[in-house]
Amino acid sequence: MAATMERTNYPGIFTRGSRYVVAYRDERGKQRKPSFRTLEEARRAKGRIDSGDPEGTDLTPFEQYATDWLDSYAGRTSRGLSPRTKRAYRRSLENRLIPFFGRQAIGKIRPRDVRRLIVKLEVEGLSASTIRNDVAPLRAMYAMALEDGDVSRSPTAGVRINGRDDDSDEAPRALTRVELAALLAELPDEWRLFFAFLTHTGLRISEAIGLEWSAVEFGDQPRVHVRRQCIRGEWSTPKSAKSKRRVPLSPDMARSLWRLRGIRGDGELVFPSQTNTPLRDGDVARRVLKPAAIRAGLLRPRESWFKSDKPEPWVGFHTFRHTCASLLFAAGRNVKQVQEWLGHADPGFTLRTYVHLMDDGRGNAEFFDHLEPRGSDQSRPAEDVRTEVA
Repeated sequence: MAATMERTNYPGIFTRGSRYVVAYRDERGKQRKPSFRTLEEARRAKGRIDSGDPEGTDLTPFEQYATDWLDSYAGRTSRGLSPRTKRAYRRSLENRLIPFFGRQAIGKIRPRDVRRLIVKLEVEGLSASTIRNDVAPLRAMYAMALEDGDVSRSPTAGVRINGRDDDSDEAPRALTRVELAALLAELPDEWRLFFAFLTHTGLRISEAIGLEWSAVEFGDQPRVHVRRQCIRGEWSTPKSAKSKRRVPLSPDMARSLWRLRGIRGDGELVFPSQTNTPLRDGDVARRVLKPAAIRAGLLRPRESWFKSDKPEPWVGFHTFRHTCASLLFAAGRNVKQVQEWLGHADPGFTLRTYVHLMDDGRGNAEFFDHLEPRGSDQSRPAEDVRTEVA
């Protein structure tokens, strides 16, 4: 909730917290309340507004405004902003947004400037999902600035981030059995069990990285208890209540994990780094997964990505999660079972995501033939047919 505005000695200028607010109505009669860091900035803006300057919006430099905004930002939903998300926002601001926009006034930034930022990040080789994450705090900041009346429009409105993984119509790609076997064969011996485990369990990479031996249950019904995750070395609970789950282990996988454990303690990680710290997924992808996928013919070397009209590479950690779903459906599991296995929030999401794996979601019509015995009289009453089938 915004702080209460208090009058100053200057008509039309108020204080709200540590900032100065100029209240006015634009040419359409809509009330605006741009804020400024100092009284002098507010007075200059008030003069421009009174003289009919349409650009009479917040001229605070982006660097200063973004820093102040994030320090006090608590999210715009009832769930609030998690500490992990706030740290991610800060990284994006410090590493991408502030270096790009610098001291440009927030009220002067236009959609073309945001598109220039996106093009720059694309040229640097960032994926669409990474760019989307970097632009997220920019969207949130301008949503709040628009709500507070600091700007008359958001430069992020209508700006699209193109790319295969930003296309909601693109069906998740799963490995075939042949592709999976080829990829596992190309992995170093010490990493093969880790990626086989991802395929068997469908765990998110953050959940697998954060798995401790105390969460692995052996015995007659071996399984893993997913209770927490580790992202960039930071521990947290899984993303939703449904993500806390028990995932069955096959007998072979349970035996492999039993041999791997040896004499390790309950509090130790199942898949630690060489220094017994949590793995860094980016390092594993770069040093282990991508080279193996290239050798298996599933990825093209980076230098060839822009020299071909073929789709960009698609193998990543989530590919093993999609492959797990594919194998579960092939084994006859239903949507509810796959939802519980993968830890989705609801079966509807599972169905929408993986309906293409279930024979295009239609199947065939052969089962209709089994509703009535072969060679029966088609003219019999429906009541007789239902009785016979029952």
